[in-house]
Amino acid sequence: MKTLVVEDDPFIRQLLEEILRDRGHDPTVCEDAESAWEAYQAEPYPLVLLDWLLDGMDGLELCRRMRASPQGERSAIVMVTVKDGPQDLKACLEAGADDYLKKPIDIELLSVRLSIAERAVEQRQKRSEAEARVAEVVEELRRSRDDVLAILDELRIGSVIANEAGGVAFVSKTAQAILGRRSDDVHGSPWDEALPLEADAVSEIRAMAARDGRDRSKVTVRYDAPGRRGASLEVEIRDDPRDARRKIFLLYDVTEVQELRRALDERSSFQDMVGRSQPIRQVFEQIQQVASVDSTVLIEGDTGTGKELVARAIHDCSHRSDGPFIPVNCAGLTESVLASQLFGHKRGAFTGAVADHEGLFEAASGGTLFLDEIGDIPPSVQTSLLRFLQEREITRLGESKPRKVNVRVLCATHRDLAVEAEKGSFRQDLLYRIRVARIQLPALAQRREDIPLLAGAFLGQLAAETGKDVREVSHGAMRLLMDYGWPGNVRELRSAIECAVIRCRGREIQVDDLPPEVAQPAARPSPRFALPRSGPPDPEAERSRILAALESAGGNRSRAAKLLGMSRATFYRRLDNLDIVLDG
Repeated sequence: MKTLVVEDDPFIRQLLEEILRDRGHDPTVCEDAESAWEAYQAEPYPLVLLDWLLDGMDGLELCRRMRASPQGERSAIVMVTVKDGPQDLKACLEAGADDYLKKPIDIELLSVRLSIAERAVEQRQKRSEAEARVAEVVEELRRSRDDVLAILDELRIGSVIANEAGGVAFVSKTAQAILGRRSDDVHGSPWDEALPLEADAVSEIRAMAARDGRDRSKVTVRYDAPGRRGASLEVEIRDDPRDARRKIFLLYDVTEVQELRRALDERSSFQDMVGRSQPIRQVFEQIQQVASVDSTVLIEGDTGTGKELVARAIHDCSHRSDGPFIPVNCAGLTESVLASQLFGHKRGAFTGAVADHEGLFEAASGGTLFLDEIGDIPPSVQTSLLRFLQEREITRLGESKPRKVNVRVLCATHRDLAVEAEKGSFRQDLLYRIRVARIQLPALAQRREDIPLLAGAFLGQLAAETGKDVREVSHGAMRLLMDYGWPGNVRELRSAIECAVIRCRGREIQVDDLPPEVAQPAARPSPRFALPRSGPPDPEAERSRILAALESAGGNRSRAAKLLGMSRATFYRRLDNLDIVLDG
């Protein structure tokens, strides 16, 4: 297909041109937006690879112009950019881009993205052809029903016509192939019985058919096609122009596109963790690095960021993966209970010790012991843990003879242990022992582009657990998920999706299904930016919160004011009072 490449970097321009030619494309290459706009107006380009940062007109403005042009809806536009923040992704989508690719370009990822774009172009071309043919059909309907049916029969898009009573009056050859049913077998039967779909899918199509034609959208359903299970079908419903009670169902087989999207999703997961943002990809790389050695690892991050998942991934990728993985939460346990749990005890060591007890260190021999919230362990247990890390041996309570133990220790905390060590509540020598390797987990607010992937993964898990056939998150609900602050991080996101699945009455999560704190974000400021309600004012703390809110809002002052829970007038007054000067 004819492809337009707009890129000011000569090396990347040549690389894209060579790759496109190897895939059989006919590329036109431009180094600036102005010449690209002239080329695009002169002839249609089904596929456009567009750099964002260009001299003169930038990629976003060119994308908007292309979308507003008569042929704009027929082009698949992929934005290529070094920018990859949540606001950047949002700006690309709002400008009309179908997809985006981050620089430096990953050749394998580029191949997958191009495959998706090519399939999307093919589907658009097929739909355009089908719509043109259907327009012809509308005219022919007035003159000859036989001619209409003959044309529909030749379309590569499946067609099913239901009469005013809902009975099947016509099934095209393509539809028969897609559905795996002969026309004679379904002719005259109700259309909702003729389509080999589950009851929920039929209900969704029936509800869409009952809407006014201008309010309808395509319905994507899963079904078992001949010779394959779990095929994807897109159904478009139109009224017969002669009688609105009669319906025309246009069927598109989109299985291949969905499979390509799933292949892309597989590249966005590691062990049980999901994400493709730069911060989480860095964590994946660090896990692989530390998994190859036996060093102690300190995993740091806010509550709910997935520290135990990281620990499990390190264990599963290490040579100890056949051994046990034993997690223990050190928070909230008394000194004696924690010491007994970790190191074991001898019969009679204390009241209630009626038998010898093997501790978790011994139970994890040959594998990994994960100490979560290690910042909460008492001083005496810190001493025993330090001895193990130095000598690789433990002593049960009530015994004097040490025992050698072969176990790797992974630790996690949401505290700043360096600060705790300065205060004297955590041993500095122990800190140095456990902080051999470090992995810092990003907060969910720092990896917002992963929210759709995480939401999709949780949706699949929870739909299976609850038995509800909830498959998607609506555009409006996803926008709220992207905008929310997520103080509870990934754990809070999963809880929000679970709440939405429970409340959802259809196949798509709507805004009203979300928890109130997510669905009504303006009801209260994010805890991260909330200003104190009482006590003497702290100008430096207030200044830090305002600057943090501005950074989170991408410089948008109105949105920063909302995050702080104040009016715009109050926000501007505090900027003046604190001598905060903003550009523009």
